[in-house]
Amino acid sequence: MHRFVQSSRTCLRKPSTLSKPRPTRRWLHDSSDSALDALEKDHAKLLRLVRRRIDVRNEAVDQTSNSSTEISKARYMKEYERLNAAWSEWTRARTSLLETSTYLSDEDPTMRALANEERASLLSTLSSLLTSTFPSLLLSSASSSAAGGATSQEEINSYSALIELKAGVGGSESSLFLESLTRTYTRFATLNLLPCTLLQSSPSDSGGLKYATLEIKGEGSYEKLRWESGVHRVQRVPVTETSGRTHTSTVAVVVLPLKEERGDEGEGEELFDMKDVRIEVMRARGAGGQHVNKTESAVRLTHEPSGITVSMQDTRSQHKNREKAFQVLRARLLDRKLLAEQQAYRAERRQLVKGADRSDKVRTYNFAQNRVTDHRIGLTLNGVQQVLDGEWLWQFHDALREDYEKSRFEDLLSEVGE
Repeated sequence: MHRFVQSSRTCLRKPSTLSKPRPTRRWLHDSSDSALDALEKDHAKLLRLVRRRIDVRNEAVDQTSNSSTEISKARYMKEYERLNAAWSEWTRARTSLLETSTYLSDEDPTMRALANEERASLLSTLSSLLTSTFPSLLLSSASSSAAGGATSQEEINSYSALIELKAGVGGSESSLFLESLTRTYTRFATLNLLPCTLLQSSPSDSGGLKYATLEIKGEGSYEKLRWESGVHRVQRVPVTETSGRTHTSTVAVVVLPLKEERGDEGEGEELFDMKDVRIEVMRARGAGGQHVNKTESAVRLTHEPSGITVSMQDTRSQHKNREKAFQVLRARLLDRKLLAEQQAYRAERRQLVKGADRSDKVRTYNFAQNRVTDHRIGLTLNGVQQVLDGEWLWQFHDALREDYEKSRFEDLLSEVGE
């Protein structure tokens, strides 16, 4: 029982009020506080959803206790124990608020002041549960409540990131911009104390890079950078342009989730079966002197069920190229798995790359007006160089994550209807 109610019961005896049993007919009714009534009315769908989630969990625990092992029962309990704890906190605070409201009309001014202070504190607790705690817990447990062994948010947060960049339209200007974006993500990793490695790249004859692959390790790397997936458009006057005309170029960026490394033979592999992977070795192409002509160090993997092909020739060691190729294959297959899950739970992946065309863009870097605009949420930052230096990327990431979670939460609320 809350401290105010305890002290008030000691100081004042009001049998007609305090000894009266609380009604227990329903969990959302019998409120005698107008502020509480307003809170429950504004968040009625959320409260019904929490109650439904808890009921589903209780039913699942009952089923496992009758037909499965204690391990299964413990798993269900662990998935929802935080939601249960939050719900218990809600009911305790709600009960205390109703009991505290009894003293708002007390003749003793000291008692009324204490009651008002306690009421404000309890309302703040209830409001925080409704606007922050419940939504966060529901989103984190959404995938766990679905069937099919869905990937949990906690597991997604543990992934490292693999970033693939490919030049789109714009010729040499696109290659130069790709090189700038490669530096951007390297700088972002450095600022966030995340190890970053350039796995492969291909220089363009006219300057810049035709493509590049970066590996950024560390817990939360994928969650931080996943919002970069899409077509990035740059509008600026190239250094080779004599008439001062602004050119538009694009670079396609794909951010893939990267699990902890395993052996390249796929032992204990969950994403693919080794018998489905065709492995080819060949001589590396491009500059490299006599070594290129004599050593079959390049590796190409083809995952036949999905048609995904990965080629790697950046090192002179066939073993290292093979290991990196399997790493990229796992990342692409894991990305497909996560995408399928998101679609199944109606969490549409709006950052999916559809092609490197000018009209298919997620972000525009306008040098003439010194602004960067993310078209998915309409956010504009005035400071192209600060974004390209990796210093302001977090502002886009935070806004995109908030928008994404808002969309997911609206999907969850739609389950309970009006």
